[in-house]
Amino acid sequence: MGETVQLPRGGLRSQADKQAYEDQSFVLRGKLPGTWPKDGRVTWAGGGSVTRPLAGADESYKTLAGAPVNGKPDLIVTGAKLGEMSVATSRGPATVPAWLFTLDGYAFPLKRAAAIPSKLPRPPIRPARDIPGYPINRLVRIAADGRSVTVVALHGVCDDGPVVDVLETSGSVVLSASVKYRRDGGDCTKQARMQQVTVKLERPVGDRVLLDAHTGQPVAAPGHRLHHVATYARSSSEWRSV
Repeated sequence: MGETVQLPRGGLRSQADKQAYEDQSFVLRGKLPGTWPKDGRVTWAGGGSVTRPLAGADESYKTLAGAPVNGKPDLIVTGAKLGEMSVATSRGPATVPAWLFTLDGYAFPLKRAAAIPSKLPRPPIRPARDIPGYPINRLVRIAADGRSVTVVALHGVCDDGPVVDVLETSGSVVLSASVKYRRDGGDCTKQARMQQVTVKLERPVGDRVLLDAHTGQPVAAPGHRLHHVATYARSSSEWRSV
């Protein structure tokens, strides 16, 4: 449910390195391990574990690196080894096997989860096909009293900002993001902006799951902290929050 890539401790050291990361501008100047265990163990902080197949170092590196951008600085990978990292999952924080990539000039590695995740269960609602707007970008926070949620929504540069509608049920809070359009007409450029929107609820979120009407999926939580995630209760065919 959270980020499967973690930057070196302290983050990237310059704007150029940050841009190289965004552009997937990596260069391999070392040898990656050619062998690795077939499976690895995922362990949850709250107890329990499961064995999952592992992706190789080369396969994991290819998910990070695109085609180098000519004339721009690159992040140089000099090697990798198998280690561990913590990620947010639908059952809470877990320690998973990860490839630790050594970057030239950095004391700490860039981490990429090696464990291949389980297939997600079928969402409890279908994606919306007939309503305008955009998917929710991510969840920012749930208020301490649970009576409001703040999310990041997309909108254009020529509208009057995003609007997030809510439909509350006993088991879910469904959010639908759209925009307020201006009526002055005229030409407009195709640009998108992200804006935080706080939605007030009739009652606290509690153990209800947050769903995005446009995708039918749970609203993504920030990678660094597990705010509110969902798991599927197969026996009851309902979503529940953990």
